[in-house]
Amino acid sequence: MHVPDVSPRNRLDVRVTGGVVRGVRDGRILAWRGIPYAAPPVGSLRFRAPRPVLPWTGIRDASQFGNVSPQPYRGQFRGAAANVPAGEDCLTVNVLAATVTRRKRLGMPVMVFIHGGGYSAGSSQDFPGQGETFVRSGQVVYVSFNYRLGALGYLNFSRYSTSERPIESNLGLRDQVAALDWVRANIRGFGGDPNNMTLFGESAGGNAVTTLLTTPSARGLFARAIAQSPPPNAVYTKEHSDGWAAEFIALLRTDTAKPGDDLANPVPANELLESAPVASLNRAALIMQVRTPDSQPGTFCLAPVVDGDFLPERPLDAFTGGRSHPIPLIIGTNAREGSVFRGRFDILPKSPNRIRSLFEHAPPTSTEAMGLAYPGLPEARIAADFAGDFAFWFPSLSVACGHSQVASVHAYRFDLAPRLLHLLGFDATHGIELFALFDNVRTPFARTMTALGGRAQFSKAGERMRRHWLRFALIGGLDASWPDYSPSSRQTLIIDEFDRVESDPHRERRLAWEAFLPLG
Repeated sequence: MHVPDVSPRNRLDVRVTGGVVRGVRDGRILAWRGIPYAAPPVGSLRFRAPRPVLPWTGIRDASQFGNVSPQPYRGQFRGAAANVPAGEDCLTVNVLAATVTRRKRLGMPVMVFIHGGGYSAGSSQDFPGQGETFVRSGQVVYVSFNYRLGALGYLNFSRYSTSERPIESNLGLRDQVAALDWVRANIRGFGGDPNNMTLFGESAGGNAVTTLLTTPSARGLFARAIAQSPPPNAVYTKEHSDGWAAEFIALLRTDTAKPGDDLANPVPANELLESAPVASLNRAALIMQVRTPDSQPGTFCLAPVVDGDFLPERPLDAFTGGRSHPIPLIIGTNAREGSVFRGRFDILPKSPNRIRSLFEHAPPTSTEAMGLAYPGLPEARIAADFAGDFAFWFPSLSVACGHSQVASVHAYRFDLAPRLLHLLGFDATHGIELFALFDNVRTPFARTMTALGGRAQFSKAGERMRRHWLRFALIGGLDASWPDYSPSSRQTLIIDEFDRVESDPHRERRLAWEAFLPLG
């Protein structure tokens, strides 16, 4: 039997769904960027599920990233860089491969990364050189992609759907499934093995991973998963999403109102959604983001929705019931997830009023234990830990326990932070591990972050993480130094200056949360 040469070496022209793309060579790395994985979701397709790629003639240039999804703020920690083009035509994928590989006969393992940003910001090019260190190992093909954000992807307007103007739910989640479908169908042309794909993501990207692990249409599209700092419980009911949709439409009407409008006969909501300028959609979504943490503490309006169709049940219920896709999982959080959420980005239940609301809805018998687990609450530092544990840590433990019924699970906690972050009170906060994992310790921000010391240790921690992530992508398992996680042992790798394994770290907090906020 003839086996085709799937090595990308010296091949910059690759045939994919829709036509031929031409990549670029950068030293030992070949890159193809901005390849469409679905039709542009514009015009009448604005609030529709992704459609098949539109074919093109000739060779399509794939040397530049595609548009990032429109987002209300830009810059460091505020979304995609200000100089990066944005537009609704944003459903594109990027592929990196090495010119010299340790490839298998039928292709190399594939690592697919989903970016974070609260489903409202960010893009597949958030970190300079993202994924290149993985690719230079010669062991994997690396993939990233953009998907719809904000109101365009993560508010559910299906209540306004009509036969003339249909609107589907979970558009950003559907985009992610479409991207994975595209990778599975096309990655062999770039030297990858479609049957050996690892999906990983951080923050909202981590939530995407845990959600996709329970999304029926994603079954079989990836072979293993890594969820970094996910907020797994940030998936809400249709009742929640319908209320947010109505609130959004009211804001959008105000933003787009013109003198002479017939207030007695307003434009139908679905027509308004289709015709509204992107800037108006962004402004209304930003107001919603600011309002929701106070009006409904503990929730976040831009999130997947349990629609009974594309996402039939709450992911945490699926994990608890042993109904998640049975593939190996790495899941973990950082030591102090909540400390970075300050000012306009304070979306967590950190304020006294938000914390009080959570306590009012908790079983009365559980509040004393919670007070003992977080002494001094609602003092600012303790409140940050309480809120970070609520959003990220405790629901991630619930995912780990539930998923261990159907597949192997490995849990971690990232504790390492440079000295300056300790002095500023951030410590090992949300997102900090990405700088180590992607070897971004020489970027201007990372140099500032490590100016008072800790760069070497931080870089070495990143090397160890990459070794774990690569081994997991290659064989679906880890070495004996990182044992499996189970409800009985709760063995957790603590990534620090010197790594160690702890059994049931922060046990008193876990027990308090189990009584205070049972998640299954």
